[in-house]
Amino acid sequence: MAVDGNIDLLRLAQEYTAAWNTGSPDAVAAFFSDDGQIVINSGEPWLGRSGVAEMAAGFFAEVPDLALVCEGVRRSGSHGIYLWSFTGTHIAHGNPIAIRGWEEWDLDGVGAIKHSRGWFDADDYARQAGV
Repeated sequence: MAVDGNIDLLRLAQEYTAAWNTGSPDAVAAFFSDDGQIVINSGEPWLGRSGVAEMAAGFFAEVPDLALVCEGVRRSGSHGIYLWSFTGTHIAHGNPIAIRGWEEWDLDGVGAIKHSRGWFDADDYARQAGV
């Protein structure tokens, strides 16, 4: 993911997308540093790889057929923006879901995600899910 601190953000994003598409919370968490964290829509942070795995497991539980697509990246030094969309079926109501969002990443020197701030329209998600 990184050579001499030169982070290939597109490659990182493609591999991160592939990890989400495995349905494995641990595969997602592996992209974070040991002390990494993710915050979604200004909520409480999910801390460490175990917290990130717990967050991903929650998405997989609600949308087990979640299919993520990388829609683009932007980079400035050790900071990146990962644009994404996902589709799937909400397990509780069987409703189709199509959501777009992004993550703002702070990367460490070897290309692991140290901090991620994720954003999506939670009201639209709830409306589509029927919850």
